[in-house]
Amino acid sequence: MSTPLSQILGLTLIPVFATVLGGAIATFRTPSEKLRSLVQHFAAGVVLAVVAGELLPEMTKEHRPVGVVIGFVLGVALMLGVKAVTERIEGRSGSSGNSKAGLLTAVGIDVFLDGLLIGVGFAAGERVGTLLVIALTLELLFLGISVAASLAEAKFPRSRNILTVTGLAGLVAVGAWLGGSLLGGLSGLSLEIVLSFGAAALMYLVVEELLTEAHEVQETPLITASFFAGFVALYLLELMA
Repeated sequence: MSTPLSQILGLTLIPVFATVLGGAIATFRTPSEKLRSLVQHFAAGVVLAVVAGELLPEMTKEHRPVGVVIGFVLGVALMLGVKAVTERIEGRSGSSGNSKAGLLTAVGIDVFLDGLLIGVGFAAGERVGTLLVIALTLELLFLGISVAASLAEAKFPRSRNILTVTGLAGLVAVGAWLGGSLLGGLSGLSLEIVLSFGAAALMYLVVEELLTEAHEVQETPLITASFFAGFVALYLLELMA
């Protein structure tokens, strides 16, 4: 039985609020680079735990190798395509002296895809979708902090800063609505493709976004350990659910 769209959107308000909260925090006081790296490592561990503990077992249950290959190819191709497009937009905006427009466009695409992935999670079941909401809440909390800090450096007024982050957060709900509307009730090969697509996109998020940015800061044992803490924390939550 598919999860009602109203329930999906209700749960999606959690990461939406987290994005706005992160933006508000950074607008008034930007966290240190080490703290941000620690949060990124923890969020990466949480997201990876959802992939390993929920999506991969669901994919194995289906026993459809063709669906896995198609889903992974589509997921990786989309994420690489989005990266190429956003880099081009940022490059053009930077050369015209309006680099924040490029940043906001790239972030807008990113948060929309995060919302879409929530819809993918609920296509696999309420439990998977709910755990994915928890994982992406942490990722979007950091994203809100990162965007607001960048806008603050560009001397954006506080009110405009918060409104901008709030507008971006709304795209999470739009993506979740679209994903929940289109993916509800899938089964068989279609579900396998969607699950594999989601797993590939989330793994890309961990490896190419969260950890890549987190490693720009000199690592400490505590920062490294936070990745494993995030993984174990979410995995224990899965076991108790």
